[in-house]
Amino acid sequence: MHDLVIRGGTLVDGTGAAPTSGDVAIDDAKITVVGKVDAQGEQEIDAAGMLVSPGFVDVHTHYDGQVTWDPMLTPSTWHGVTTVVMGNCGVGFAPARPDKHEWLIGLMEGVEDIPGAALSAGIKWGWETFPEFLDYLDTLELSVDIATQVPHGAVRGYVMGERGARNEPATPEDIEQMAQIVREGIEAGALGVSTSRTIAHRAIDGEPVPGTYAAEDELFAMGMALADAGTGVFELAPAGVMGEDLAASEKEMDWMRRLAAETGRPVTFALLQHDFDPDQWKKMLDLATEVYDEGVPIRPQVAGRPLGLLLGLQTFHPLRQRPSYAEIDALPLDEKVAAMRDPQRRARILAESPDADDRMAFIGMGLDRIFKLGEPPDYEPAPDQSLASLAERAGIDPSEYLYDLLLENDGRELLLRPLLGYSNFTQDPIREMVMHPATALGLGDGGAHVGAICDASIETYMLTHWARDRSRGEKLPVELVIRKMTSDTASLYGFGDRGVLAAGKRADVNVIDHARLVLHRPEMVYDLPGGARRLLQQADGYKATIVAGEVVRRDGVDTGVRPGRLVRGSR
Repeated sequence: MHDLVIRGGTLVDGTGAAPTSGDVAIDDAKITVVGKVDAQGEQEIDAAGMLVSPGFVDVHTHYDGQVTWDPMLTPSTWHGVTTVVMGNCGVGFAPARPDKHEWLIGLMEGVEDIPGAALSAGIKWGWETFPEFLDYLDTLELSVDIATQVPHGAVRGYVMGERGARNEPATPEDIEQMAQIVREGIEAGALGVSTSRTIAHRAIDGEPVPGTYAAEDELFAMGMALADAGTGVFELAPAGVMGEDLAASEKEMDWMRRLAAETGRPVTFALLQHDFDPDQWKKMLDLATEVYDEGVPIRPQVAGRPLGLLLGLQTFHPLRQRPSYAEIDALPLDEKVAAMRDPQRRARILAESPDADDRMAFIGMGLDRIFKLGEPPDYEPAPDQSLASLAERAGIDPSEYLYDLLLENDGRELLLRPLLGYSNFTQDPIREMVMHPATALGLGDGGAHVGAICDASIETYMLTHWARDRSRGEKLPVELVIRKMTSDTASLYGFGDRGVLAAGKRADVNVIDHARLVLHRPEMVYDLPGGARRLLQQADGYKATIVAGEVVRRDGVDTGVRPGRLVRGSR
């Protein structure tokens, strides 16, 4: 008798092979049979009419603080994720001198939009060095497996103090100390090192992330620490990724290609389309492909949908800087809605212009690029569905139209401003990026940007939009979608024991009612430590999510089982 049998499902095994019908047997946390299972299971799951896939491996999250208080790592676990990688973009909480905890929190808050008050209230500190941090993580009982990287920003601050925090040049002695910390981290079980080079990533005090301007000798020293250990990934948000400096992007590719070639270690970097040059991503992908085809392990990391800001009364919106609105912006939502429904205040707000120092101008708040999100949410709206177009067809002033929309659903309505990846009002570039053999799917930022972005649901979106529902262009085969979320991401980070439905592999498995899979629109909740807010996005249709052979979620409900642990090193 087997511990667990998943019977009669459509098996999408993670390799990219076409789906087949069959069963999966699990014993002692591993898959033992794939195909026809004759013996019974102590537990059985009827998967007739459902997809059975490996558990999803999300390589780009920021649960570095949340992991200390949330064993479920929501919302990623709601979307079939069974392994997460933290410590991305050069920010994290180790190494950490005892007097620098708040500085590290400010760094994370500024870069990843995680409320600092929630981090201060929630993080349970118990380490200083990076190996001690891993030892602490090893004590946690979680729903899913976790792994982490050594963050350059924290290392630089630890070694250089204020000089590092202020991005002063590193001395040879500084660089050697930083490389030693990276080596110690890798030897203790970290899966790589990460850094950030984009000026869009700033601490809460406005200072760019430590390492933003690091010279090549500093970057290559960290890369050589990986080479010396013979393992590990070099992850980064490169200069120009947000379109802030187009020339910098190609310069970045030069040293990234050389680093991957010289170290033999994978270099994975964020690749996104931006409006400043909608074709820049193609140039970067071509440059990466030139050496990837020669065996150099450079892996552009791409998103499965546009990076979209969610606008509304609970986040921010184009009316926010008008003086008569600013007067009520700090009110509780219900009071704010009541004030906005007052005809006199409405008239004043609509008659005003934004303050001259509108902080949102840099992202563009034109109503020709803002859309209703809807339920279920539409992340690929046509240009004629913009608020500007809808207002024109309705014969209403666009600002009035926006005003009324913000008040819908008692002020909880959300609007979508696609910021990156939607320059031409189509997701065709994203499709091309995802299909490319060199790319890795990531950038969901689970646990981060919680006040305005909610992209940790990308796994569910890949299955609903790309593998089933897309109407404004070609879809993607379900077997490709599953491969990109399982064996591709697993192999990038050295998770050789998972990501495929095969005998001997770790029993991380999803059972998904694909026909009924629904991604709901995000909602604002106040469940972070201290009552801080975050956007969360639910899904229906996951019959079961299994980690190490144990069902951690059944029909969308946490079972209370905690088989997840820290993964140390590649396997």
